Amino acid sequence: MRLALPRISKRALLLGLPMSGHSPAGGSPDSVGDLARVGVVTVSDRASSGEYADLSGPEVLAFLEEALDSEWQAEVRVVPDERTLVEQTLIELVDDIGCCLVITTGGTGPAPRDITPDATAAVCDRILPGFGEQMRAISLRHVPTAILSRQIGGTRGSCLILNLPGAPKAIRETIDEVFPAVPYCIDLVGGPYIETTDGPWSAWRPPHARR
Repeated sequence: MRLALPRISKRALLLGLPMSGHSPAGGSPDSVGDLARVGVVTVSDRASSGEYADLSGPEVLAFLEEALDSEWQAEVRVVPDERTLVEQTLIELVDDIGCCLVITTGGTGPAPRDITPDATAAVCDRILPGFGEQMRAISLRHVPTAILSRQIGGTRGSCLILNLPGAPKAIRETIDEVFPAVPYCIDLVGGPYIETTDGPWSAWRPPHARR
C-alpha cells in the first residue's frame, strides 16, 4: 500500500512560505513510477548566512512539482561555498538518505569561491560530459557568459548528481531541456523508475525500457 506524502503548493515554494516541518513532496500515488527521493542543494555563502532568501532551491522544487508524476520527496539543503561541506552534503544525500537524484544550484563559475563542480567531481564515480555540454549550449542561447560555466553531471552509485546555475530563470531554462534524459539515466544506474507529466521535460525511454 502506498502512503500519500505531504504536498506543498508551487506558490508557497516560490514565496518561501513555511513548510510545516515536512520535506517538500508531491506526485501521484497512482503513477506507474516509483517513489523518488531528490536532494536539492543551494550552494551560496550569502543565502546560507541569511543575507538574502534562497530563491534557487524553491525554483527547483517548483519544477519537481510540475514535472514529476511519480511520488517524490525532497531533502533540501542550503550550504556555503565550502568544498568539504558540499562534498559531505552530497555524500549524505546519496549514501545515507538514498536520493536517486541530487540537483545543486550555484557555484558553477570561474570565481575562486565557485567550487560546486569540483566537489561534485570528487564524489562521483563517473562524469557524464553530455549534461554539462548540453546545459552550456542551452544557456549560450541566452547569455554569452554561459561559456564560463563549469557545471557538470555525474553518477554516484545509483544516483545522478546535476549542477544547475544559481539564477532561477536560468534554472528553468536549463532543467526543462535536459530533464528528458534524467529518468532513463537513473534507470540505467539502478535507481527508481521515475515517470513525468507531459511537457518539454517529459521522460524519454527506448520502447523496451517503458513500463
